[in-house]
Amino acid sequence: MNKRGASAKAVAPELVIITGISGSGKGTVLRAFEDHGYYAVDHLPVDLLPMFADLTRKATEIRRAAIVIDVREGQALDRFPEVFRKVQKKTRATLVFLEANDKVLLRRYSETRRPHPMGRTSVMRSITDERKRLRKIRTLAELVIDTSDSTVQQLRSLVEEKFAGSAGVSLSTSLISFGFKNGIPSEADMVFDVRFLPNPNYLPDLRPKSGKHPAVARYMRSFEQTEEFISRAADLLAYLIPHYEAEGKRYLTIAFGCTGGHHRSVMIAEEVTKRLAKSGFAVRGSHRDIKKEY
Repeated sequence: MNKRGASAKAVAPELVIITGISGSGKGTVLRAFEDHGYYAVDHLPVDLLPMFADLTRKATEIRRAAIVIDVREGQALDRFPEVFRKVQKKTRATLVFLEANDKVLLRRYSETRRPHPMGRTSVMRSITDERKRLRKIRTLAELVIDTSDSTVQQLRSLVEEKFAGSAGVSLSTSLISFGFKNGIPSEADMVFDVRFLPNPNYLPDLRPKSGKHPAVARYMRSFEQTEEFISRAADLLAYLIPHYEAEGKRYLTIAFGCTGGHHRSVMIAEEVTKRLAKSGFAVRGSHRDIKKEY
C-alpha cells in the first residue's frame, strides 16, 4: 500500500448528525457542512443511520458526512437515542443540537409562513411539544448551539471554526465572555462567575469602554484578586484540557460571565485565552454580549 493509501486509512471517517428545534437553522448548517466538503443528507430515516454509518466507514469516497434527523421522523425518532449509541461504538459520530428561543422561532415562522412539521393547532403549541420530544436527544449532544442571535454568516463561520480542516485535531477549545442578564450560553461546558471582581461599570470614565480597553484592564489589575483569579483559572484549564482531550472530547467551551458581559468577563476571557495560548494550547476567544446595551 502506498503512503497516500495508508494515510487515508489512518484518518477515521467522520459523521456529524444535526438535529434540534424546527426553525433553528438546521438547513443552513447542513449547507455549510456541504460547502466544506461533507457529504450532506437531509432527513435521513433513523433506521437507516447504522447502514449509512457503515457506508462512511467502507466507502473511500465518503470520508466526512453530515446528516439531519429531526421530528419529521415521527414516532421513529423515539428510537434515535438507542440507534445513535450503537453507531457511536463503531463510528466517529458527533451529535450537534440546534435551538433558539420561542420569540425568535415565532418570528421566523411568521416571516417564512411555513407550517411547523408537527402540525399542531398553533405554532407555539408545536414548538412546546417539539421541545418535549427532543429533550432526551438534547442530552446526548456534544455540541449545543443557540442560534437565536446568529446570522446565516455567523452559523457558517461556526461550522468552519468547529469542523472545517479539523482532521487530526482532537479538541477545539473556545473561551467566551457573556452577561448573566442575557442568559448563560447553552453551549458552555464550564461557567466561571466573575461578578465578585470590582466593576468598572461604576466609573464614568470606564463605563463606555469594554473589557478589551487597556484602561479597563489596568483598573482591574490594580486589585490583587483579579491577577490571582486569572492565574488560578488558567492553571486549572491547563490541567483539565489535556484530560478532556484524552477522554476523546472534541469541543470544550469555557464561559466567563459578569452582569452585562461588557467589562469584567471580557477582560478575564481575554487574559486567560492569552495565557493558555502562550502555554501552547489551541484556544479561541470570543465575546457574546460585548456589543449589547449594558
